[in-house]
Amino acid sequence: MKINLKNFGFLEVLVSLSAIFVVGMLIWTVSTRPAVEARANLVKDNHNKVVNLINDEINNCGNNDEGKSTIWGDPCNGEWVAEKVVSYINKNLNIENPFSEDTTVRTDPDPRIKAEGKAGQSVEMGVIFVMSSNFLPDPGSEWIVGTCFKSPCVAAGNNELTSIYR
Repeated sequence: MKINLKNFGFLEVLVSLSAIFVVGMLIWTVSTRPAVEARANLVKDNHNKVVNLINDEINNCGNNDEGKSTIWGDPCNGEWVAEKVVSYINKNLNIENPFSEDTTVRTDPDPRIKAEGKAGQSVEMGVIFVMSSNFLPDPGSEWIVGTCFKSPCVAAGNNELTSIYR
């Protein structure tokens, strides 16, 4: 097969450059995939640490024993203050955010919105959000913990949301 450079026009140049671009993007995607996956797994692990800590305290408190308290200082049979829980987590769980130097666990009125995002809203990836309303001692009280680890957060599998019941 002989290539005649005299007949190599604009269309041939455009097709060649497009092919080079596609191959380059495929190579870039394959080479960065492990790092992206590692960051996402770290955020998922952090989310699970927070959920497990709160669930462990629910289990440790058992039947709302009088005089017993959580590791962050709230009474087992009383209301758990969200800010105290988040403060304890930030001081003691050594959670890292691979996307930012910012605080890794925060409170928010609705962690679902922070974890899933909305159109036109920026999302703080890697930050774990705990519902800002206090956790009431009533049976069936719910707390939500959520985080986003891959953009777009609203897409299935790009965020973690967990409901915790007392």
